[in-house]
Amino acid sequence: MDLGLSNKTALILGASSGLGFAIAKCLAEEGAQVVLGARQTERLDKALALVKQSNQTATALPIDLQNSATMEAAEQAIRKLTPDILICNSGGPPPGGAIDSDLDKWRLQFEAMVINQIRCIRAALPHMLEKKWGRILVLASSGVVAPIPNLVISNSLRSALVSFAKTLAAEVANSGVTVNTIVPGRIATPRVAQLDQAASEREKTDVASVKQRSVLTIPAGRYGEPGEFASVAAFMVSERAGYVTGQMTRVDGGFIRSI
Repeated sequence: MDLGLSNKTALILGASSGLGFAIAKCLAEEGAQVVLGARQTERLDKALALVKQSNQTATALPIDLQNSATMEAAEQAIRKLTPDILICNSGGPPPGGAIDSDLDKWRLQFEAMVINQIRCIRAALPHMLEKKWGRILVLASSGVVAPIPNLVISNSLRSALVSFAKTLAAEVANSGVTVNTIVPGRIATPRVAQLDQAASEREKTDVASVKQRSVLTIPAGRYGEPGEFASVAAFMVSERAGYVTGQMTRVDGGFIRSI
């Protein structure tokens, strides 16, 4: 199936690793001109080199969502780039419970996970509206459907961005711009490995036991692969998905049991 991405420019936030990198690689393979957005680090350079193996047009754009002082420059760069596709993705916040999580961490993560991603969306949107074609896809978490224990900041702030996306979808739907959310279950990424490690330390058990317990809750019987998640994301931002907007799509192996 031709997804119609060969003439599109796609900016992927958080693209130096994990799900963001997987999406960047998948879109590059589909012929899109991908721009990897992340903090300018050695890891971003390595990710770009790997994506270029699939598509030499790939480039990088330094964007640090955790540094609000640099966001004005990032917004200007996005306006100049005029992406047709924007993948909104931020790193996960530290674990913590609702009773005792640090409020200073809430404030810092709210900037990175909500405000600064909204700034990126607003910077990309004028070009999409003018062209009457655009795709915005927000990466969330299963915690926005069924809150995950000890991840109160992630559950709460990702839900805020999902609500923003749903509101925006209705406002721009008649302009050829779609806005959707994609929800991963347990995908085998460094972030999930980090959470499994934190759980093992908290529970004073080994990581293998934590992972096995988690696998038992997944009807598919395994963690998902980043490439499987990225393939669904690629369809959501494709020419083919022009009548899909305001949706929350789960890629979770059946993990979320609610309808």
